[in-house]
Amino acid sequence: MHDPAPAIDIDALAVRIRAWAHDLGFQAVGITDLDVSAYDSDFREWLARGLHGEMDYMARHAHLRLEPGRLVPGSVRVLSARMDYLPADTQPLRVLNDPSLGYVSRYALGRDYHKVVRRRLARLAERINAIAPGTYRAFTDSAPVLEKPFAAKAGLGWVGKHTLILNRDAGSWFFLGEVFTDLPLPVDDA
Repeated sequence: MHDPAPAIDIDALAVRIRAWAHDLGFQAVGITDLDVSAYDSDFREWLARGLHGEMDYMARHAHLRLEPGRLVPGSVRVLSARMDYLPADTQPLRVLNDPSLGYVSRYALGRDYHKVVRRRLARLAERINAIAPGTYRAFTDSAPVLEKPFAAKAGLGWVGKHTLILNRDAGSWFFLGEVFTDLPLPVDDA
């Protein structure tokens, strides 16, 4: 007969998750549930007014955005992560002072953030899974996820008038990414 797996202290694991995330280059991670019902009417009105422009996928996958549990069945928590825009290996002033280089946007400096953030979130999920086996799926603009409501609910900031998440330390100069999981981690207060 096999010994049962040791009980996992989910509060201690949540602390470790934040440390691992920091080691992977994230400035903050918050934990929240999947309930986005408070954003339902605003999102539907936004779509009805056509404010999504040519981004037809916003309407096409609205049901998944508003019922995130359908995206990854069994999920009960979202790890919402913040990674500041300016990576250590970029130097915007050097780029701006070199007439042979173009400067598009501060966030565009460095590697494609979609790949960087998602890869690091996947590594975070692997570390968690090694201690607490379960279901984990990482996203960064790669699925129909209402990332701003999750970030706000997880305590990473608040939605500003410009519709971006604002943070007291980083302004709105950061990327967001999420990990959906079936692990019942403690939820952070927003």
